[in-house]
Amino acid sequence: MIAETVCSAVSAAGLGIAIVTAYRKRYLAAVRIAAYSLVPIGLVMTGVVEWLADTAFSPTAWAGFGVLGLAWVLFMTTRAVERRRGGTRKERRAAARAADRPDTVAPAASAPSLGQRSRPAVKPAPASRDDDFSDIEAILKKHGI
Repeated sequence: MIAETVCSAVSAAGLGIAIVTAYRKRYLAAVRIAAYSLVPIGLVMTGVVEWLADTAFSPTAWAGFGVLGLAWVLFMTTRAVERRRGGTRKERRAAARAADRPDTVAPAASAPSLGQRSRPAVKPAPASRDDDFSDIEAILKKHGI
């Protein structure tokens, strides 16, 4: 009720200023002032002012704004974590599926991977204890020890 009265008073004052401006032969400015002064009364007539007043003094509305703010913070946090991990869930699943198959090429690879070799790598035969000591003995004999 108070908000409607204030808006009506602001509109009336604005229209009075517009009349004085038109009296001074500044018609373009007077029309612009009249347009601005009609906005508050239009907001009152459409019910926007009443809705804003009800929202501003309602604890439920402020709790709702708090819940919306919390939802926004959670959303932005998950986005930041997703960026740090390196991709969306769909991209991570595709990478996991590609890692399970050994014949696939990594997405960022410049050349295809070779996969398994055609022949197994040859492992050196374990040296016997005599060979190890014979090397040491040869070194010692060389230095005269």
